[in-house]
Amino acid sequence: MAANVTLPEALPPLPTYELTEVQSLIPGVDDFYVSLMAPVVAYWVVSGIFHFIDTFDLFPQYRLHTPAEIASRNRASRYEVFRDVILQQIIQMGVGAVLAYLDPLSTTARRIWATRVRLAQRALPSVLAVLGINASSMAKSMSATHPLLAGALSGGHYPFLTTGLAGPDGSTVPAFAAWEIAVAKAIFWMVIPAMQFGIALLFLDTWQYWLHRIMHTNKWLYATFHSRHHRLYVPYAYGALYNHPFEGFLLDTLGAGIAYKLSFMTARQGIVFFTASTIKTVDDHCGYSLPWDPLQHISANNAAYHDIHHQSWGIKTNFSQPFFTFWDSFLGTMWKGDTSLKYERSRKNAENAVVAEAKKAQSSPSS
Repeated sequence: MAANVTLPEALPPLPTYELTEVQSLIPGVDDFYVSLMAPVVAYWVVSGIFHFIDTFDLFPQYRLHTPAEIASRNRASRYEVFRDVILQQIIQMGVGAVLAYLDPLSTTARRIWATRVRLAQRALPSVLAVLGINASSMAKSMSATHPLLAGALSGGHYPFLTTGLAGPDGSTVPAFAAWEIAVAKAIFWMVIPAMQFGIALLFLDTWQYWLHRIMHTNKWLYATFHSRHHRLYVPYAYGALYNHPFEGFLLDTLGAGIAYKLSFMTARQGIVFFTASTIKTVDDHCGYSLPWDPLQHISANNAAYHDIHHQSWGIKTNFSQPFFTFWDSFLGTMWKGDTSLKYERSRKNAENAVVAEAKKAQSSPSS
């Protein structure tokens, strides 16, 4: 029986590679400055688009609130909102500079996971045996017609794959199959980054849900910090980061920074993550439910969802932000029921307030 046991063959040598510094994303501009400015530029470009739509009232049919509501219900002036957002972005850039300084030098290389792909195949016969499949028999029957598949079924045994390029004195050494190289590259360039982004999104949503919820359940925290953000009963795009500076640092800046470090993202990935998070936050406060806006459809956590939280009747619900709603769903803090009558009442009250204010202005003696 022991005579039939095949010892694992030697692993193929990995291709040689050289570490080279990653070229700048924008020619002539260091990635350090791109990482600091990209989220800020994205914030004002996207919010500027929505402000343009607001100013010219281009899509009134998709508004969540009327202009009368913005004028009568909000308790913060446009200047106050602009000032606090700029302050928070200065803090963000400061933290971003620290993170960029702590990052290792970004390099690129021909690094592949081919060795791990080959080692993983050695477990395949045992896994198939648990399922009642004789991998050795299958490999033998298809060795002539499908040699690569037979090699995988036999535990990564490819005696016919050799190369003389890496052997000493020109001697032949084992080689990787083309599919192993392709899978290794896919893992390195797609699977691992996708997992890193997934970890970062999950952490940021968890961080923001619990801190946001605590800011509402603790009366002192709400009165001291979070109530400032809720002075905007009718959110608009460039008010997305209108917060108390400490809350903005704790909830947004620190949370995103920890998510970035915890997921071991590269600096280039960080630029995408921070910028995407910024755009999503702006879109969630835009005040429109635009059918062609992709960010309104990738998740139930969109402008309409978050707007409920800004209303006096929904303020104890819909804490989740900025990406998904799973915490609200799991913990029973998601708003349930029809909101149309509540929104209609708010519109009528705002219109009546504007009319009353206009009548008051007309009846008052001119100065």
